[in-house]
Amino acid sequence: MTAQCVMVLGTTSGAGKSWLTTALCRHYARQGLKVAPFKAQNMSNNARVVGPHAPPLRGSLPPEGANFPWGGPAGNCVSGGEIGSAQYFQALAANAIPDVRMNPLLLKPERDTHSQVVLMGQVSAELTDLPWRGRSLRVWPQIAAALDALRAENDVVVIEGAGSPAEINLSSSDIVNMRVALHCNAACLLVTDIDRGGAFAHLYGTWALLPENERALIKGYVLNKFRGDASLLAPAPQMLQDLTGIPTVATLPMWWHHGLPEEDGVFDDRSVAKGAVNMTVAVIAYPRISNLDEFQPLKNIPGLRLQWVRSPSELAALQPTDWIILPGSKHTTGDLAWLRAQGLDAAVAAHAGRGGAVLGVCGGLQMLGEALIDTHGIDGNAPGLGLLPLVTVFAEDKTVRHTETRFAADLYSGLGAGTPSPWAALAGVAVAGYEIHHGQTQQHVAMAAAGDVALAVLPDGLGWQNATGNVLGVYLHGLFEDAQVLQALFGTKLNGPVPTLDTVFDGLADYIEQHFAPQVLERLIAPL
Repeated sequence: MTAQCVMVLGTTSGAGKSWLTTALCRHYARQGLKVAPFKAQNMSNNARVVGPHAPPLRGSLPPEGANFPWGGPAGNCVSGGEIGSAQYFQALAANAIPDVRMNPLLLKPERDTHSQVVLMGQVSAELTDLPWRGRSLRVWPQIAAALDALRAENDVVVIEGAGSPAEINLSSSDIVNMRVALHCNAACLLVTDIDRGGAFAHLYGTWALLPENERALIKGYVLNKFRGDASLLAPAPQMLQDLTGIPTVATLPMWWHHGLPEEDGVFDDRSVAKGAVNMTVAVIAYPRISNLDEFQPLKNIPGLRLQWVRSPSELAALQPTDWIILPGSKHTTGDLAWLRAQGLDAAVAAHAGRGGAVLGVCGGLQMLGEALIDTHGIDGNAPGLGLLPLVTVFAEDKTVRHTETRFAADLYSGLGAGTPSPWAALAGVAVAGYEIHHGQTQQHVAMAAAGDVALAVLPDGLGWQNATGNVLGVYLHGLFEDAQVLQALFGTKLNGPVPTLDTVFDGLADYIEQHFAPQVLERLIAPL
């Protein structure tokens, strides 16, 4: 088996490469084909843990004794690690088990001029210390081998590019765009964001800057985020085809509510579904926020508003029935200092004091405790927010693993006087997620001796709840991507089923099947 490769290139970052790649993965999977996604290099602090024990969706692993997509029986798989979240979701859309080969190189920004380098799922200190251009020669063999292995095991590999393929200052060290396309002779789509303006200039300019052998791989242009009457675009698409020989194969209308997580930044409020708002979930958007896309499923819940918050006044407007979430952080103590500088610490404490729900995830859990202790120079020392009687000690080794566990059956039920805990519905619920963290969290010994004890709601130090039941901290990422958790928390509040990622993927495939020109998607994977 040697897969046909389809590649999605963009004229700019944010043109729509990630979601279009995801849609293509689901489209080809629905044709009964074996599909895998690929992106040679991704830069994002939104990562997922994949590997032998990382099923894409609950219940979707092959039966015991079956082979995994990358070959070999369960227990003899390629070792796991981190990949960009976009490739994780693309794998789910393809009905494939996420694999480190789908994103062999991941760059996780830690400062404006420095990124941690993750190669084949594992952090590489050596590559992290290398200059940008010097790194490409070192990593290309692993990237090419990962792609070749996926091609050998699948019918179709859908590849996502990065930025623009016409960055001529970077072309000599390119390992993610046209070098990949040439390596596998990919049929390429070039997508542009027409809402920004200048779309035809972007398309023509990109084509013009590519050498002839790379231009030959581009099979169609895609106009994304179009608003208005598509007939008004004429005669520009034909003029562009006359200049370049390449047709415009799709004009995709603006779609704010597709439901796929945003990969590179906080979501745009315009993408929030309209209608009556019964509940607000406010996520603190500190500067080094990570894994923010795990909250996207909340945005798909009818009647729920998901809001990014950076000021105390925004939290002061919340009702006690609303939630505050402290998300993960790439630098916990730095973001905790920022939170205090904005006055958000007092605002979070005030909301909790009114009985409002507060959830800390990973770095957010660490912030909710009494103290963060760092003897290895990993993250820094800091006092916590004091909403949970816990202490976090940073460790040299990073915990990266997929976890399946279950909430305790005896969660604190609430504040009394008929006010239930917002988290009580999680009692006894099985949950699957992933951990990416330095540090371990335990009870504060002196506070526990004085009677201030947190309830361990997940085993092995993964989750804690305060005595009044409204403050919850967990190390487990992906809580709201678990269908059982969503059903427990929101199922009784909805008239229909809770929206899931699978319904999102099908919606994406339906969308491109509706708007692409006839037979284009089939021709992209036709044997040469």
